[in-house]
Amino acid sequence: MEINKKDETDNPLSSASCFSKLFLCWLVPLLRLGQKRRLEENDMYRVLPEDQSKVLGEELHRCWDHEVRKATKELRKPILTGVLIKCYGMSYAVAGLFTFSLEAIKVIQPLLLGEVILFFENYDEQTSLCMVYVYAAAMSISTFALTILQHLYYYHVQRTGMRIRVAMCHMIYKKALGLSSESMGQTTTGQIVNLLSNDVNRFDEITLNLHYLWLGPLQAMVIIVLLWYQIGPSCLAGVAVLVLMMPVQTVFGKLFGIFRSRTAVLTDNRIRIMNEVVSGIRIIKMYAWEKPFSALVTDVRSLKDELRVTVTYGLLFLARRKEIRQILKSSYLRGLNMASFFASSKIIVFITFTVYVLLGNTIDASSVFVTVSLYGTIKLTVTLFFPLAIEKLSETAVSVRRIEEFLLLEEIERKSCGLSLEEKKDNSVEIKKMTCYWDKSVDAPSLQNISITVKSHELLTVIGTVGAGKSSLLSAILGELPRDSGNLKVKGQLTYAAQQPWVFPGTVRSNILFGREFNHQRYQRVLGACALKRDMELLPDGDLTLIGDRGATLSGGQKARVNLARAVYQDADIYLLDDPLSAVDAEVGRHLFEKCICGLLKNKCRILVTHQLQYLQASDQIIVLKEGHIMAEGTYNELQSSGLNFQSLQTSDKDQKCSIRSPEPDRLSLLSKRTNNSHSSQSSLLVPESRFTDQQLPAETVPSVAEESRAEGNVSGHIYLKYFTSGHSPAVLVFVVLISVLAEGAYIMQDWWLAYWARGEFSNSTARDVILSSGINATRSEKESDLTFHLGIYAGLTAAAVVFGYIRSLMLFHGLVRSSQTLHDSMFSAVIRTPVRFFDVNPIGRILNRFSKDISQMDSLLPITFVDFYQLFLQNVGVIAVAASVIPLILVPVIPLLFIFLYLRRFYLRTSRDVKRLESTTRSPVFSHLSSSLQGLWTIRAFRAEERLTKAFDAHQDLHTEAWFLFLMTSRWFALYLDSICSVFVTFVTFGCILLRDGLNAGEVGLVLTYAVTLVGSFQWTVRQSAEVENMMTSVERVVEYTELESEAPWETKKRPLPDWPNKGLVTFDRVSFSYSPEGAPVLKDISFTFKPNEKVGIVGRTGAGKSSLVSALFRLAEPQGKIYIDGVLTSEIGLHDLRTKMSIIPQDPVLFTDTVRKNLDPFGQHSDEDLWRALEEVQLKSLVEELPRKLETVLAESGSNFSVGQRQLVCLARAVLRQNRILVIDEATANVDPGTDELIQKTIRDKFRECTVLTIAHRLNTIIDSDRIMVLDSGTIQELDRPFNLLQNKDGALYKMAQQMGRAEAAALLKAATVPLLRLGQKRRLEENDMYRVLPEDQSKVLGEELHRCWDHEVRKATKELGSQISPEFSLSATGCHTQWLGCLHFHWKQSKLSSLFFWAK
Repeated sequence: MEINKKDETDNPLSSASCFSKLFLCWLVPLLRLGQKRRLEENDMYRVLPEDQSKVLGEELHRCWDHEVRKATKELRKPILTGVLIKCYGMSYAVAGLFTFSLEAIKVIQPLLLGEVILFFENYDEQTSLCMVYVYAAAMSISTFALTILQHLYYYHVQRTGMRIRVAMCHMIYKKALGLSSESMGQTTTGQIVNLLSNDVNRFDEITLNLHYLWLGPLQAMVIIVLLWYQIGPSCLAGVAVLVLMMPVQTVFGKLFGIFRSRTAVLTDNRIRIMNEVVSGIRIIKMYAWEKPFSALVTDVRSLKDELRVTVTYGLLFLARRKEIRQILKSSYLRGLNMASFFASSKIIVFITFTVYVLLGNTIDASSVFVTVSLYGTIKLTVTLFFPLAIEKLSETAVSVRRIEEFLLLEEIERKSCGLSLEEKKDNSVEIKKMTCYWDKSVDAPSLQNISITVKSHELLTVIGTVGAGKSSLLSAILGELPRDSGNLKVKGQLTYAAQQPWVFPGTVRSNILFGREFNHQRYQRVLGACALKRDMELLPDGDLTLIGDRGATLSGGQKARVNLARAVYQDADIYLLDDPLSAVDAEVGRHLFEKCICGLLKNKCRILVTHQLQYLQASDQIIVLKEGHIMAEGTYNELQSSGLNFQSLQTSDKDQKCSIRSPEPDRLSLLSKRTNNSHSSQSSLLVPESRFTDQQLPAETVPSVAEESRAEGNVSGHIYLKYFTSGHSPAVLVFVVLISVLAEGAYIMQDWWLAYWARGEFSNSTARDVILSSGINATRSEKESDLTFHLGIYAGLTAAAVVFGYIRSLMLFHGLVRSSQTLHDSMFSAVIRTPVRFFDVNPIGRILNRFSKDISQMDSLLPITFVDFYQLFLQNVGVIAVAASVIPLILVPVIPLLFIFLYLRRFYLRTSRDVKRLESTTRSPVFSHLSSSLQGLWTIRAFRAEERLTKAFDAHQDLHTEAWFLFLMTSRWFALYLDSICSVFVTFVTFGCILLRDGLNAGEVGLVLTYAVTLVGSFQWTVRQSAEVENMMTSVERVVEYTELESEAPWETKKRPLPDWPNKGLVTFDRVSFSYSPEGAPVLKDISFTFKPNEKVGIVGRTGAGKSSLVSALFRLAEPQGKIYIDGVLTSEIGLHDLRTKMSIIPQDPVLFTDTVRKNLDPFGQHSDEDLWRALEEVQLKSLVEELPRKLETVLAESGSNFSVGQRQLVCLARAVLRQNRILVIDEATANVDPGTDELIQKTIRDKFRECTVLTIAHRLNTIIDSDRIMVLDSGTIQELDRPFNLLQNKDGALYKMAQQMGRAEAAALLKAATVPLLRLGQKRRLEENDMYRVLPEDQSKVLGEELHRCWDHEVRKATKELGSQISPEFSLSATGCHTQWLGCLHFHWKQSKLSSLFFWAK
């Protein structure tokens, strides 16, 4: 969310002279620097002020707002195209003047060429020599003018395209920040990312050729007139072919639009799935759901097979295949277009000259070469630029429509929060009879007839069960939930701490400050209140340590505290706190509550949603929500006296301080079901509050985020080889090369045959050389025979050139798109197989960038650029070969020209590659920023931080613009100097022909000059395209990099466990250490234990103690050191899927995917509807799903956002119920549910998993107190592991201290609940001696006996003194005898103590 400021260099373009701007001299220092070392971000020039994202975006936004207002008045739909024309039409029209001049020169050049050839046909007169020098000079000057005008044209249109794209991105991002909840349901993160990554790029492409839509027909008409002048009516035959081709190209353009529209939707879907996959990668791995993603990768299966394996998550590859089908169709059209471009000139010239000679005309050299040149000009315009303009216009129209629809989505209504001084003194929230709906057409009211008033300095606590409407109430106050009726009045500035903590990539400090000025004193107070000071001391860079995307490198507790600290630092008037303490342990929670919520914020208006009830009595008001309406409200005492069984919610404890309150209760209607505990106790290994300071609070280290990798130097041959061989086998590649050679051979032979035919047809002694005809003195029949022969060969060569050209083009496009598909699938397979550490250190935007932008480039731009280069390269080789065979001296300038070109290419590419790679890496933060913003949308709007976030987005865009603009300018520099050298070459050839005119005939001069212009024009374009190919290959390089990621252990190994393994559930850790990365510090340290079959084990510990790491080691998310056995099988020797599929997990963060309820429960389709409904009923979700429109077939919103967090957790529980494995792991699964629901979940687990080994990680002690054993972890080591009853009797133990932190009454309730495992065991079998609990310390025989013995000794000494005489031996012996007898009873007494104590607690 923040952008690191770099030492920027002023852009030299802003102060450059006109000459420097025209010839790009200002770029030379950067190019020289690129020769010395790799370019870095701080080497780039600062973006020009007029190209800044903020400037461009705000200008376009003003025009769009004006258009929306105008359209509203005129009762029509706003038109985005009109807004773009209004903003950029004038500057783009200026570029039209350049291209008009450019194409006018291209029309004049063939006429100048004709005049030079006419001189060689008769140059007897001296005046003609003078004129031919004038024509030659004009031809040379026109070539230089073409170079300058082309440079100016491309500079203007590319910069215009860049500015439109940047402005549009600004508008899209700003719109995304303002979308209402209803609008968010109509779009997805994937679609918005696609708009920014693909759709806006159409503006960079459309500006290049759009002017040819009007210039193409105009130029065509002028050339037709000139052709009529040259060869008469015969030109109409060639023109007819052009006319026939134009509607075909128009149809192609429309088809491109259709395919683009379909592809965009499919790409949206694929990126959305990718976003969900990366977000939920831990769940996918622990559920062993990678195979459904990878099942469709290796083979192109039949439809039947596809349907069989098409599960929810296999849809990624199905979506990709559907997308590829549309891309292939577009590619085939592009192939036909490109083949048509190369074949059209041959077809047109063939038909024209065939008609010409059949009409009995004789062709002279000037007519031939002027006609060929004119057709060459019109070929570029009509068969390349014009259809390309139609294609890009169609595609851009689709993108504009998609962006327009997005921009017209409904925005949230924002009201000003400005207050007068009087109002500032009395901040409050007043709600009267408010009713709200998330979706009025589907849902029942989320809130119904709500009336509450919260005044300044008051704390309102909101409790209720899962789905009661607690978060909805906060959403309504924030303005996120649409209000249907009633009144809502908020006086004061709001701030908000979300239920699911939101952090963004950046430093810890930037996450807390969130754009506010740094006030050291306040900052330190906030750190102290939020228990973060100790964490800051342990971080490698303190509070300037970078954290990962979505806070992947932070624990849940750290994220919660940073999230709360951000809200507290804002110094707002009203604080909305949505379950902020559920992710931290009890001790930290107590600290946060006392020091923060009731300390630093004591004078603020606070609304706290919570499930934890032990601190309710400190609230000023309490409301109990049930099914969206208020079930009860009042103070703690009022609710207690109202008849509600409040004792069941909160056992009174006079020893507990009344100033204490608790985080996160959720529903009072279920509270009466819990009578034994506080419902919200959370564990900690810390000493009680009275004995600790902030410096002693737990803290954890945070690994920093890795910088995105960037290759250096040339793109290696390994990348090219992998790219080409991914689409076709080597044999097919050889066949493609063979077809290419045949196509080019036919292409060249056609030109050669025309020249041969022309030379043979017309020849005389006046030194005039004509290219056409065969013998004037021949008889008519001989002429007809020769004509038939020459025409037949000419037609055959033309047909071969066309057919082979089309085959070559289609095969190349097919192979390259298949390469893209294969590499995409390989990249996904590698990403899905890589360890989870990769996702912790790589932001989601960085990963999505490769799956969106880089894959998009490989799908569309790279194939067309490579095919263009490949065909031009072959054509240039053929042209040089033909020219050299006619005039060998042409090799003299060609060879040095080639070396100069290659030198310039090398000089350019060294810098260009680095700039292109910088462009790719600076693009990733744009997507990461967007993704992070969408995740924290409510928080951003609650903090009214849209402007700050937009500013940060503009900074990311400006950084990318710096790289993109440099890339454009270096490309322009390369093109300008190549064209300039080529112009010099044309000048030398033109004047050289005149100076060496003796011995040259008109035909040779025409051929040399025509080929010189053709060769130079196409040669420089070939070199530029080769450079573009290498630049675009950086995308392939980035994708290939991800295909070679480190892979985790194999999914299956040769050693396979038995099908019924594990049939017991015996789990053994033998000296296990665990670290998430080889270089990282161990988070589990040499731990050993054994969990017995069917045993229920609770695992507690402070935040960062290693609880979730224990699960990671069990599931081998990273490879642990030591040995882990399950039923005697060493888990490191079997495949990951064999291991993970045999265990079930209910994760800490519930993850649902955008698919049906059925697919989220049962992705493999292994269970019947009855099983699914039974599982839903057991987790209390049946009624909720039955109310959905399509029940099990209802498609969930993105990330399951139409379910509450608690409901999503219950869906995960239902998955575990369905899997029925012998080992179940519950990782903080009940942190976000109310105590009543928690109890129901625990009951379901006890019933459904009676015969399973269950490991439960929890903060709430009541959740795990009835476990068979409890493990207490601290700093990666086992502090305690024993039965809860025994642990609670050890006053020096950690669990005992946790219980005491909750108060005596709560501790007593926990001690009573700790006997439940024994009672449950007694239902299964007869109790044995070793089943009994250890005697309480204070009831131990030794303790009691020694105490009594001390009293007895004291009594003896006292009696001795009082008697004043010696004790009789009998008395002494008697005393000794009694003592001896008592010691002999010690063992019996101890056993009796155990039994009597156990009987007491059982009662």
